[in-house]
Amino acid sequence: MKKLLFIFLSLLLLAGVYAQDRFPRPDFESGYQYPEVHYHVPNEIFWLAADIFMLIALMGFVTWAVVKKRIRKPVIWVSVVSVAYFGFFRKGCVCSVGSVQNVALALVDSSYAMPLSVFLFFILPVLFAFLFGRVFCAGVCPLGALQELVSIKKYKISKAVSSVLEILPWLYLIFALLFAVTQSRFIICRFDPFVGIFRLGGDFVLISFGVFLLVTAIFIGRPFCRFLCPYGALLSLFSRVSLWRIELTQKTCINCELCHNACPVDAIKPPFENKVKESRMQGVKRVLMYFAVLPLMIFAGALLMRHFSEDLSRVHKDVRLYEMVIQHEEEPQNQLSLELEAFYMLGQSIDDLTQTYNVIQAEYKFYSTVAGMLIGLVIGLSLIGFSLKRTRKLYEIDHAACIDCGRCFSYCPQNKNVESENTINQ
Repeated sequence: MKKLLFIFLSLLLLAGVYAQDRFPRPDFESGYQYPEVHYHVPNEIFWLAADIFMLIALMGFVTWAVVKKRIRKPVIWVSVVSVAYFGFFRKGCVCSVGSVQNVALALVDSSYAMPLSVFLFFILPVLFAFLFGRVFCAGVCPLGALQELVSIKKYKISKAVSSVLEILPWLYLIFALLFAVTQSRFIICRFDPFVGIFRLGGDFVLISFGVFLLVTAIFIGRPFCRFLCPYGALLSLFSRVSLWRIELTQKTCINCELCHNACPVDAIKPPFENKVKESRMQGVKRVLMYFAVLPLMIFAGALLMRHFSEDLSRVHKDVRLYEMVIQHEEEPQNQLSLELEAFYMLGQSIDDLTQTYNVIQAEYKFYSTVAGMLIGLVIGLSLIGFSLKRTRKLYEIDHAACIDCGRCFSYCPQNKNVESENTINQ
């Protein structure tokens, strides 16, 4: 009985500690002052430090596994840890994929205070990509790790289709930067297809899209990473020139094709022979012609995006508010939207709103023009890349596309021979 009474009193005490006021407190005329109540706040600094530590540790572990030892099993364990920690425990935030927007906004707006943790989540995977390749994509990124864990089959997509789809991450990145620098919206975070899965709730359409991507990932390797991820596109620039690169084997390739068939993202280029036997001078002239057309594509992209800048600016809340206010002034309505009610209740000036609108339109014209130039550049360089053919006698890794998953290691018979020799020597 005493134990039950003790438990009951303990529960009452805890309820009193964590209870909040449900009704207004009495107003004493004697001047009585209520004591300050302090509530326990989780130590967010501790968790941010833990996030950075986990990020560095997992990327370092993957680097050791795929670059140094050329083994895949540690990547699987890193994927499990990443999904559990960065995904479900930390709810997918802070996210390196979305940090691109914060960095872009900080570069153009000095008043924006970007958290140090966000910058580190952006720059550390970039640094590792420059040094060792896309080890972050291997299994440290929870978005890629979740797809990696469900991957069972590998059905190839035709080269023509995949080449076109691989342009989409660059377009997504450009539009994300455009809306970020104009302080309109962080679309990468807004339309994250996996955050609803990690948080076990959210927008039904986005969760359905995330489930669709996961089901697709069972049969096609990493669809989000290959055809949508804007951060992966950025990392591919640095991994293309990485200092220490992943190698299929230390022995000579025997062109068995097993690694090519095993790669989930088609990052291993097969041998290619120039059957046309084009002369070197003809090839140089063709490349020069393509590069002569490239400025025209950049100019066309700039004009097109500048033309649609006003339509794109409607993503900004102040532009939408301006249009609603002007429409209401011309055709008054009895029922006001919440935005209009807030505008008139705060006594804001239409002239000030118009001035803000004009500033936003000017920004959109400038940044849309730059975005259009980048779009033209991406499409032009992609078309040039499709036409360039280089003779290859052996299977080679495309380090820009390689996600360092290590799946190809166990398929290479030369690696198995090395393991057998090491076992015999021991």
